[in-house]
Amino acid sequence: MGNKWRYMATKGWRSQLEQPVSIAPLITFRVVFGLVMVFSVLRFWYLGWIEDHYIDTQVTFDYFGFEWVRLLPPFWMYALHVLMLLGALGITLGLFYRVSAALFFLTFTYTELIDLTYYLNHYYFVSIASFLLMLVPANRRFALDNWIWPAEYSLQTPRWTIGIFKLQIAIVYVYAGLAKINSDWLLRALPLKIWLPAQDTLPLIGGLFKFKITPWLFSWLGMLYDTTIVFWLSWRKSRVLAYLSVIFFHSVTGMLFQIGVFPIVMIGATWIFFSERFHETLLEWLERRGAYFRKSANLVFAKAAPKATPNWLLCLLVCHFSFQLLFPWRYLLYPGNVFWTEEGYRFSWRVMLMEKAGTATFYVKDTQTGREGVVDNSEFLKPHQEKQMAMQPDMILQFAHFLTEHYEQKGVHQPAVRVETYVTLNARPSQLLIDPEMDLTTLKDSWKPKSWILPYAYDTQK
Repeated sequence: MGNKWRYMATKGWRSQLEQPVSIAPLITFRVVFGLVMVFSVLRFWYLGWIEDHYIDTQVTFDYFGFEWVRLLPPFWMYALHVLMLLGALGITLGLFYRVSAALFFLTFTYTELIDLTYYLNHYYFVSIASFLLMLVPANRRFALDNWIWPAEYSLQTPRWTIGIFKLQIAIVYVYAGLAKINSDWLLRALPLKIWLPAQDTLPLIGGLFKFKITPWLFSWLGMLYDTTIVFWLSWRKSRVLAYLSVIFFHSVTGMLFQIGVFPIVMIGATWIFFSERFHETLLEWLERRGAYFRKSANLVFAKAAPKATPNWLLCLLVCHFSFQLLFPWRYLLYPGNVFWTEEGYRFSWRVMLMEKAGTATFYVKDTQTGREGVVDNSEFLKPHQEKQMAMQPDMILQFAHFLTEHYEQKGVHQPAVRVETYVTLNARPSQLLIDPEMDLTTLKDSWKPKSWILPYAYDTQK
């Protein structure tokens, strides 16, 4: 009897996921995402960031576990971005769609894994979204693939192919909101109390930042927005007002902070919460204006039922979302303040939560002669690299090991490397991050707690 009930429950759960629904929301998500990625790649190239990040650089900082991702020669770094652009175009047009989505995912993720310095939450989201796009049939309508494989054309898709994007967006927002539930953000309005007064010259809204209460209002509204917006977007009666708040929220954050195309990505991605009728109307309007995307040539196949979802794919999705739900909580396994140690900080949707800065002075000692010298960090690092490294313990450790290898090649005998690094968090007095007498060459990075990080003297939150 127990097995029978489990079978019926599983069958009911699966039938709900595979229920045919309009494919229109998935198609508009694909097109919007592809267009934004085309713009993003061209913008990155135009601003000279390929050369700045990947060509004119001596040192790259590795993600733990991805040390094998190395910088390619200049020609291949440019070639990689050409392939990335082709992948984004293929996603937008629905041309060789699966290959294009895989190409974009692999090239984009590879470039982001090259240097930890440039980690941003929205890069992580783009990698996830492109990975999920590889798994769904988002080329069965309004796609050039329909002319190559007309039998694949369909007006329907399994419900899960749209639901996975809604769930991923919900995770981004809700976890970002939960991360804001801390004493600095809600009770002290930090770091907004530092940032907003400096933006009082912005047009239209700059005058609001002169009021002392504004940072507290923005802090609380930001937390409430992140934790609840997906629910308001999901409810038909509040959807339009909720989407207007999405536009306002991301437009303001885009003006205030240097976060690239993230506001555009989220403004476009949240369209997927709109009704099937909205997407159908939009798609039909686009089809009337694009001869190569008209559905009339494929209507004979339009009512074909979606194919059953393979078990391996459902298992992959369960693993993916289990990871997405659990991994951000890993910081609870580490002692101390997560903003100070940054153990478990990344890949947890902690967006613009702290004002942190540091200065790091490295000393290299020849253990044979006892002579010690001071390192000029700018000899090896770009300004942004040095800024990020000086306040992140794992990057400090990596740079220490780089200096060890560098000075060994220069003839220094078994160099010992120590660092004197002072860090300030949310405008509090700076303090030592690491014991300045510790030889960093004796340490290795791992998943274990970094006991060599000094405790935070102003520890008010986990």
